[in-house]
Parts: sequence; C-alpha cells; structure tokens
Amino acid sequence: MTDTPDEEAVEVEAVEVEEEELELPAVDADGGEPSVPEEPDFQDLYLRAAAETDNVRKRARRDIEVAQARGVAKLARELLPALDNLDRALASAESEEGDEEHHLTKGIRLVQQELMSALTRVGIESFSPDGEQFNPHHHEAMAQIAVEGKETGTIVQVFQAGYRYKEEVLRPARVSVAS
Repeated sequence: MTDTPDEEAVEVEAVEVEEEELELPAVDADGGEPSVPEEPDFQDLYLRAAAETDNVRKRARRDIEVAQARGVAKLARELLPALDNLDRALASAESEEGDEEHHLTKGIRLVQQELMSALTRVGIESFSPDGEQFNPHHHEAMAQIAVEGKETGTIVQVFQAGYRYKEEVLRPARVSVAS
C-alpha cells in the first residue's frame, strides 16, 4: 500500500496532539524523584487565623472606644451652652438686692452642681487658665490688654471657662491676654 501525502499529514498531526495531551510528572530541580505536592501546614494556618481573629477583636474594641469618646464629646458640646446659661442665671440672681439664698437661687445652684458632677463622672473637666501663658490650642483670645508687671502673652482675665475631655479640648477658654 502506498501512502499518499494526505494520509501521512493526518498521522503526523495525530501524533502531535497526543504528545500535548500527555502530562509528565514534575521533577525536582536536582533531577531526582518527581515531587509530590506538600500538605499545608495546618498548625501554621491555625496560628495565623488565631492572630487575625485577635487583631480583629482589638480593632473592634478600639473602634468602640473611639466612637464612645466621640459621643461623649458631642453630647458635652451640646450641654455646655445650657451650663453657661445656668451660670449666668445664678450670677444674675445673686447680684439682685435682697436675699442671696433665695429658693430659686438654691435650685439653680443644685442643677448646676448636678450637671457639673455628671460631666466630671464621664471625664469632662472645666479649666480656667488665669495667669497661664496663652496657648491657641486651649484658649481663645477675646482681647489684648496692656497690664503693668505682666509678661506678654499671659492670660489676665477669663471671660468663659474652657472644657476638655481627656486630652481633647471641647471648648477653648475665652480670655484676655496681656500685651
């Protein structure tokens, strides 16, 4: 039987396809035995997963603390004007002629003290920087006054006390500064 050129081409193509389909086992770089895929190190995977879980817990705890601090600071900023009004009402009632210990004055003083103690319990404190050096991060200068014997930049009068929560200034103290 004579092979025609077409039959020969068909056989060659079939042989090439068969070689492509064959998968040879992987051989080590040193030419030794074929390598077998290694099993994963389950202890290492466990330790990594445990560490990641611990990190997630710590991050969540930190996020909760930050959110709580923001909430406290926001509430305090809303309450400070009411506290200032109580101070003004108390000053006005005490400045009137007559009985300084009027029942209305006592009531205002009790409300003021209760509000201040509630703010103190959550970590909010009032500060009055009289005599301190002016710090633009903690004080708001309302006026400059020439005062003999005072160093420039020293606070000589406090118009309104400031408030802070931990290290965060909720409201700067309003002051006048020596020039």
